[in-house]
Amino acid sequence: MCTNFFRLNKTNLTEKLLVYPGQPALSLLAALSALLLVLGLCLPTAKASGQSSLASKFDIVESPSLYHRAINTARAEIEMLMVAGAPGVSVAVGVDGELVWAEGFGFANVEHQVPVNTETRFRIGSISKTMTSIAMAQLYERGVINLDEPIQTYLPTFPIKEKGIVTLRLLASHRAGIRHYLPDGSDNLITRHYDNVVDGLEIFSNDPLIAAPGEQYYYSSYGYNLLSAVLQKASGVKFLTLMRESVWSPLQLIETVADHTDYIIMNRAAPYYRRGDQLINAPAVDNSYKLAGGGFLSTPSDLVRFGFGVFNSGIIKNETLTLLLSPPQLPDGEIADQNYGLGWVDFYEDGSWFGHTGGSVGGTALFMVNPEAGVVMGLVCNLTGCFDGHQGLRQIGEYFVQ
Repeated sequence: MCTNFFRLNKTNLTEKLLVYPGQPALSLLAALSALLLVLGLCLPTAKASGQSSLASKFDIVESPSLYHRAINTARAEIEMLMVAGAPGVSVAVGVDGELVWAEGFGFANVEHQVPVNTETRFRIGSISKTMTSIAMAQLYERGVINLDEPIQTYLPTFPIKEKGIVTLRLLASHRAGIRHYLPDGSDNLITRHYDNVVDGLEIFSNDPLIAAPGEQYYYSSYGYNLLSAVLQKASGVKFLTLMRESVWSPLQLIETVADHTDYIIMNRAAPYYRRGDQLINAPAVDNSYKLAGGGFLSTPSDLVRFGFGVFNSGIIKNETLTLLLSPPQLPDGEIADQNYGLGWVDFYEDGSWFGHTGGSVGGTALFMVNPEAGVVMGLVCNLTGCFDGHQGLRQIGEYFVQ
């Protein structure tokens, strides 16, 4: 039985299965899939323990004995975050398809003293790009999109750029020349709501390219905003519906949702920022303009499930997954010299750990997968720049490699 993974009960079962908080009702197929999950037809999970002896911890899922040393070592890394002033942190690690550790630290809401638990939803920032890549991969496998066609084939309203042809492959690998946020960061603090991802393109659509497409690596969240609009137009399905039907529902990510500011979303962590040594509320933002670029909420346990799902469930073919993980082929036929594939980072450039980092207003996240060792790790915090200066956090997954 998988009662610990999502900790469902009869009173919240309908809410969890039929309606994503703040989103339209799921299809009957998605609801039945989630029901099967609750009934126990899912990956086995670890036994839940009681509240930890360390202060400000809540709702722990922990392996009985095998990983105690790894967990204690990882806790020491997280404890340094808490000492440095992190308001709330949540972590989860899975090994060989099983969740072996999930734990919350600190507060999801400091003002109301609401503790972080394993169901607390955090802003995952650019890990949204990695999730979006799986939707793109599915459309590619079905022949709906060609990664090397000009994007105007699918989105004719986007202006043709003087410096060259923009394609999905170049957008997904940050090689299209689309700009990132402005140097002053002002367009990372947008409060206007966009009902459609195509409408949000107005922020940058008329700007010139930074470089000719394919010429250089230039990280761009706006590139992924454009990618999401192309996927929507090509598929004929609204982008968030596409994500729910092709990624979140099949992989049973029932805690992963869009960060709608105008909806009530259960267990959403309050976002924070630092002004010097003072913890303050993060500026209000509406992330509807950059859903694919960094607009999703999730939990570490869902990130673990996502990692196992991508590598083990057959949601995409192995050769397509290899395509996502590898540096892209450029228009001139050369392979790009970079550790970024199509939505995935090769952290150590040796094929051992893949995933993505995430930084957002009031959120920091880390998602890492070691396919050979069968280890997946998710780590999130409700503070801008929370992980800065804490390089040891990337070793957490390594502690669980046997």
